[in-house]
Amino acid sequence: MTSFTLRSASPAKTKADAVVVGVVQSSPTGRRSAKETGPRLDLAPGAEDVAKAYGRKLRPLLASLDVKGAVGEVTRIPTSGAIGAPLLVLVGLGSDPQPADLRRAAGAAARAVTNAAHVAVALPAEAPEQVRAVAEGWALGAYTFTTYKQDTTRDDTTAGEVVLLSGAARKKEVVTALEEAQVVTRAVAATRDWVNTPPGDLRPPHFAESAQARAKELGKGRGAPRLTLRVLDEAELAELGCGGILGVGAGSSAPPRLVEITYAPKGATTHLALVGKGITFDSGGLSIKPAQGMHEMKSDMAGAAAVIQATFAIAELGLPVKVSCFAPMAENMVSGNATRPGDILTMYGGKTVEVLNTDAEGRLVLGDALVRATETDPDLIVDVATLTGAMVVALGNKMAGVMGSEDVVAKVVDAGASAGEPIWAMPIPEEMKQRVTSSKIADLAQHDWVRWGGGLFAGAFLREFTDGRPWAHLDIAGPSYNAGGPDGHLTNGGTGFAVATLVDLARGLA
Repeated sequence: MTSFTLRSASPAKTKADAVVVGVVQSSPTGRRSAKETGPRLDLAPGAEDVAKAYGRKLRPLLASLDVKGAVGEVTRIPTSGAIGAPLLVLVGLGSDPQPADLRRAAGAAARAVTNAAHVAVALPAEAPEQVRAVAEGWALGAYTFTTYKQDTTRDDTTAGEVVLLSGAARKKEVVTALEEAQVVTRAVAATRDWVNTPPGDLRPPHFAESAQARAKELGKGRGAPRLTLRVLDEAELAELGCGGILGVGAGSSAPPRLVEITYAPKGATTHLALVGKGITFDSGGLSIKPAQGMHEMKSDMAGAAAVIQATFAIAELGLPVKVSCFAPMAENMVSGNATRPGDILTMYGGKTVEVLNTDAEGRLVLGDALVRATETDPDLIVDVATLTGAMVVALGNKMAGVMGSEDVVAKVVDAGASAGEPIWAMPIPEEMKQRVTSSKIADLAQHDWVRWGGGLFAGAFLREFTDGRPWAHLDIAGPSYNAGGPDGHLTNGGTGFAVATLVDLARGLA
């Protein structure tokens, strides 16, 4: 496990296996080398003495190596004694580096520095938000999931000790930023672990037990956060009348669960309710999915993983916000007991729903949980789900969509911006209300097979279970799972998207 420390020291003189510095693009002025093309490149703030050590050789060197300074671009240079470390790692920061750029750059650098026990990172880190971004980026970029690998030597190449070099290293707010960043990255990494776990090894009962184990861990010792966790099994769900959760889980031999967590610190003045979709595997049910890509449906519980781990992180940080967390867990499978298209389910609270597509199951488990959330009398509710392919079509695979009450949506978008997780506000047009209530035999239609606006229909359906309370629905179907190559602080597989956003949302409510 990588350890992080802060130090006020010279990157040029620091004894480490590698030193990481930033490269920034600036407008060309004055005389230029014949090899220089494009934007003029400089080392970023924090690396001035490295630039001084190389002197006039620096820019021609960068030009000969074809360094562009684009965000996340990494170049490794043996120093040959020019500075104290044997390896200099240059990482691009663009022209006006913001915390999001620092996070991406640090993540890319973490993967590029292999087999180094001790790394000094001299990226811009004078402000708390910069320190947080660099620490989060490095920790998340270095993440690997090796649980099922016998030989992990090629994967486990991350530095054992990372020193963040900062002139503000002794400032209390900077030290706090580093400590808080490590809490958040542990929560994101735990979310990724859950999402990456094979679906046969994380069925609803085991998922619930894993959440219980983490809550028990956090509850140990003096000063432990005030956390309570309750797991409702299939018998208790039936007694309550949670028809959505039971209906989705009916086809599986692994019964569904509902995990309810409460964090109630003294002095809290705001109450946040979080709800997350926990479909541990989604075959589509009788409306079965195509085989190609179905293996990625182990990630359909990413919403539940995110809200659980965000609740734990909020508690560990001691934020003065009450959190009520609801994570419905079910496995959507095919069997003789599976819910059929045309069936009617009676949801918790009494509303009836006509099921027309068993592959639109997430909204059913969320409906039950949302009603449970309203009963805790929260000031606002946020649900998180890998809900619709339609949102991926609309926004791509790197941006989430959010819809709901205007003020809550604005808060979620702002929290995502500060956390480095892009979120775009989407509408719920009035016509969606008519589509959701179009069933001839039930209160609500779960689906209507109209190709257009499927993500918006899903949001309108969920709104029916919020009792008119301030609420937002965050659809993370696109960014929750990265099937492509690593990108900045994102690695392959589960990304842990939304954990940092929810923590920042709670910070804003404190």
